[in-house]
Amino acid sequence: MRARGWDELDVILFTGDAYIDHPAFGAAVIGRLLEAEGYRVAIVPQPNWRDDLRDFTKLGAPRLFFGVSGGAMDSMVNHYTANLRLRHDDAYTPGGKAGFRPDRAVTVYTQILKRLYPHVPVVVGGIEASLRRLTHYDYWDDELKPSILATSGADLLIYGMGEKAIGEVARAMRNGYNAKLLRKLRQVAFLADESYVARLDPATTIRLHSYETCCADKQAFGHNFIVEETQSNLMEPDTTLVEQIGDRYTVVTPPHATLTTAELDRSFDLPYERAPHPRYAGKGAIPAWEMIKFSVNIHRGCFGGCAFCTISAHQGKFINSRSERSILAEVERVTKMPGFKGYLSDIGGPSANMYGMGGRDLESCRKCRRPSCLHPKKCPNLDDDHRPLLDLYAKIRGIKGIKKAFIGSGIRYDLFDDSPYLETVLRHHTSGRLKVAPEHTEDEVLKLMRKPPFAMFERLNADFRRICRTEGLPYQLIPYFISSHPGCTERDMRMLSGKVLGKLHFTLEQVQDLTPTPMTLSSVMFYTGENPYTHEKVYVARSQEEKRRQKSYFFKK
Repeated sequence: MRARGWDELDVILFTGDAYIDHPAFGAAVIGRLLEAEGYRVAIVPQPNWRDDLRDFTKLGAPRLFFGVSGGAMDSMVNHYTANLRLRHDDAYTPGGKAGFRPDRAVTVYTQILKRLYPHVPVVVGGIEASLRRLTHYDYWDDELKPSILATSGADLLIYGMGEKAIGEVARAMRNGYNAKLLRKLRQVAFLADESYVARLDPATTIRLHSYETCCADKQAFGHNFIVEETQSNLMEPDTTLVEQIGDRYTVVTPPHATLTTAELDRSFDLPYERAPHPRYAGKGAIPAWEMIKFSVNIHRGCFGGCAFCTISAHQGKFINSRSERSILAEVERVTKMPGFKGYLSDIGGPSANMYGMGGRDLESCRKCRRPSCLHPKKCPNLDDDHRPLLDLYAKIRGIKGIKKAFIGSGIRYDLFDDSPYLETVLRHHTSGRLKVAPEHTEDEVLKLMRKPPFAMFERLNADFRRICRTEGLPYQLIPYFISSHPGCTERDMRMLSGKVLGKLHFTLEQVQDLTPTPMTLSSVMFYTGENPYTHEKVYVARSQEEKRRQKSYFFKK
């Protein structure tokens, strides 16, 4: 601030992660976007919440608002295993050290700021706040919790990817907190009273079951989820959601439409340093940074709609792809980074091979209410042509300084069909280990997961081995599996073990016990014991002993 001649800041952002100025880290993106619009911004990473709170006061009060994010991961997922054991590391901290953020970081940081600066607005966002915008199941306390707005005391919540919303919020606050202006914005949530809710247009408002009703009636909670998931995945959403809690109401305005390519490019083209802050020198590597520093993200969104995944709730199902110009320019910047030896670790996205894909007839997409374009069957309107992506790969391979560009993100093998995609990836973009995620082998479990039949993985395995034999490639296929998903019994795990370890002779490395995270279909089924769409009862392995037994089948031949 002194160096820039600033005596006051417009916005101060608090985040649970170490500060890495890179487009893969939300605080950096929001900070750079606000900076590009002329605002004076500071970022306070991993503030100490246990001492005299000097990290929260050293920069004073901002002119506009405080922004709070738990970081790139939900703080509870970051801290605890599926068996509720405390993790001993944190990938977003120098040296991988744990203990530099609190449980429920968004709530803790916000409550501190509201106590210290009661009259300064606090805006929360990021994955932790976004997926707790309404009543949600909390696996760690094994209970339903109300909107994080009610528990944290935040004035406003931005959900989803907040590039558009953050600029609008800043402009609405330029002359102080203006509730009238802020409540007209898209993609925000706030608490309001009955008189405000009564004035909303009933034609574009859905009243969800109240928090109290959800606590008393699991089916009411399931019904709310269906509405929320449907609204999250509309192409042109225009509905406000309202949920009562006590004598107040959580109001969630409709999300923005998917960013255009130009808007997404603008976010990625900002002048990031592409490095951790110098303050971390000598404190050890930051594992999350080491993993992605030579990678490039090419799109957002995922139309897979997997039951256990939060991507559609946070990013939406419509693919938002960057331009070739923007991607290739970033690849060239990576080639000039210190320590780069010619190997891109990932050209990826939420699902690596959805770049440029979408509906052929957009009018059909506007009417569509499916949460997935791939389940239960691939949508006939889906244009899943891999050629634009294969052309992009070829151009990346042609950039001076690139020896190899790997695909490290997950690949949807139910999109391949007769595309030459798999052969291209194996020949040019695999380090020797191709990771894919069949998740399970049993059809009834896969249906609840919204994943394709296991026969598709068996076909992939055969194609993989055939191509490797033909090309003389000593590569491995690394499948990823989940235990304890709702609907999965010990018998199902026994069948999985027999097929994967016995028949196919895999040695499993990538396995996980399900952690039910807020705002996913899996967490709703875990809590309610039924599929909310059909009311079909499903078995749930609830106890830690049941979950441990299921996971043990990954290692039994």
